[in-house]
Amino acid sequence: MSQEQLYKIHFLPSGREVEIQGGQSFIKAAQAAGIHINASCGGAGVCGKCRVILEKGTVEGGRSDKLSPEDYRAGYRQACIATVSGDATVTVPEMSSLKTGGLSTAVPVRHRAAMHRFDIQDLRKAGIFVPPVVKLFLELPPASALDNMADAGRIILGLSNQYDERGIVTSLPILGKIRKALRDDNFRLTVTLAHPVNSKTKTHLINIQPGNWTSRNFGLAFDIGTTTVYGLLLDLNTGKVLARHGDYNSQLSYGEDVITRIIHAENPAGQEQMQEMVVKSINSCIDHLLASAKPAAGKKKGKITRDEISSITLAGNTTMTHLLLGLEPDNIRRSPYVPVTTFVPPIRAADLNIKLPHHTVALLYPSISSYVGGDIVAGVMGSGMYRTDKVTLYIDIGTNAEIVIGNREWLACAACSAGPAFEGGGITHGMRAANGAIEDFSLNPATLEPMNITIGNQQPLGICGSGLLVIVATLLENQVIDRSGKFNRQLDTPRIRPGRSGYEYVLAWKDESGAHSDIVINEVDIDNFIRAKAAIYAGVKTLVEEVGLAIGDLEQIILAGAFGSYIDLDSAMTIGLLPEVSPDKVIYVGNGSLLGSWMSALSNHIRQDVVDVVHRMTSFELSEVPDFKDQYVASLFLPHTDIALFPATGKRLGASATETKA
Repeated sequence: MSQEQLYKIHFLPSGREVEIQGGQSFIKAAQAAGIHINASCGGAGVCGKCRVILEKGTVEGGRSDKLSPEDYRAGYRQACIATVSGDATVTVPEMSSLKTGGLSTAVPVRHRAAMHRFDIQDLRKAGIFVPPVVKLFLELPPASALDNMADAGRIILGLSNQYDERGIVTSLPILGKIRKALRDDNFRLTVTLAHPVNSKTKTHLINIQPGNWTSRNFGLAFDIGTTTVYGLLLDLNTGKVLARHGDYNSQLSYGEDVITRIIHAENPAGQEQMQEMVVKSINSCIDHLLASAKPAAGKKKGKITRDEISSITLAGNTTMTHLLLGLEPDNIRRSPYVPVTTFVPPIRAADLNIKLPHHTVALLYPSISSYVGGDIVAGVMGSGMYRTDKVTLYIDIGTNAEIVIGNREWLACAACSAGPAFEGGGITHGMRAANGAIEDFSLNPATLEPMNITIGNQQPLGICGSGLLVIVATLLENQVIDRSGKFNRQLDTPRIRPGRSGYEYVLAWKDESGAHSDIVINEVDIDNFIRAKAAIYAGVKTLVEEVGLAIGDLEQIILAGAFGSYIDLDSAMTIGLLPEVSPDKVIYVGNGSLLGSWMSALSNHIRQDVVDVVHRMTSFELSEVPDFKDQYVASLFLPHTDIALFPATGKRLGASATETKA
């Protein structure tokens, strides 16, 4: 086989075809075709998620210990280690591809009574509904022999006289538009101003239009997540949300966690690729937002166009922000964990290759540190915890868990690496929260037969993070597993059996599932889950104690993010993920990052508060705190080594309140 020769690879069920050089992996072929294949490890060959089915043709390699002999005979190959050696047709199974169904930012019905809601009227009542970018209408006296002031000076004087706007600066592209704009409608014109956060900084005149266009001022608010990209289209005059859309972050094809993507970006070509992929997702989202928005109200009706977008506000973790800006993220993952920057000045969206006009200003949320990013700052702002007197714990749970504690007087934060278990990674049949994912689970205590509830009410394809949490808690409460996560092998049920990764419990038999195999949870999966939950609980307890408090001092807990929105609170406390507190203390905010981005797009006062919050937040590096390791080891039981910390769970499990060991 010549590695210089090109071969045609046909992908099903999409029907896409790509030509690629021999010797390339099928992951590379899929990326070239614009097809996502799950690869939690970024193509390192260790997760086994990137299965494809060889329908026709030949490949080299693709066999690993992640594939059973039956799977291999059925045509399954591991795409990251299978290489192109000729023309081939492959099928990307549902469980290996991206699926819709988990892209909503809505908080589920069962949590809506305890949901924090953002009301635009709150901004109005506080007198802070003043978007960072505004449109103002000017009617100016025409130039004459007796009044021959320069065009730019005439506009600046008019802004001062009519709106008390002072300290205006502009740019050469705007100067090039002024003469015509003034005279096209007899010196009646609309100017767009971008107000600074700092009062000592100048206000920028960023656009000019003949006539009155003040009724058409629109903005975008975005959450740039590691897994997903969400956007809102906003009417900046009314605060109304005109459209919502979410999609997967295209960077997923190069790894599902930030560390894998940083490694990919450590060469110039990879860094450029990462920037292109996230911008591609943003541009696609903008396309959907504009297409789905109804025509705007007002004197000048009609479909909203890109030229009418004045601002785009973006919030993301520190790595996502670096990759979006095209900054080297290398040192984010290396001690002493120093990002290139934590603050980003307003910039032109077009300079990031976002398909918006040159006058559109991009406003990015600042970060705190390498692992507490702008998404968490946005969540703190959106949840309002920085304005409350209550001692509040804010948690956003994902591959990393970001934790903030404090109130209006003080704030402290930390981050801990939980691993991918809560997003379906590192679990034999784990998957994202998409159609077919088991999201809820119950057990008949007499027969030990399961009842699986899946997203979309489809045949089970795998287990998402919220489902994994309920499964482990239910197995524990029914004594199917012990507090160390090992199965009770004495139980009389065919559901418990020896497997390839220790003993396992069959959640769905092959003929019940849509995955063409039994869906199981095994002892290795449970061990990975316990390690993840231990990291989070240890992080919470360590941070609380580092600021001189105890768990009992917490007056409210705010849960954010997709996993936080769908978390079953009772299960989370049963297994020791969250501290055991009264459910009345728990508040859900959904996508806190998007919420904060939305608020900042509508209020320059909120943007001023952001700067203050970042400056007064103390960041703890947990790896440098001696107690964190001890807290982590103590948390490697269900719910904890010290059962006295979870008295309600201990009572249900029949354990003594004074018991300290599993």
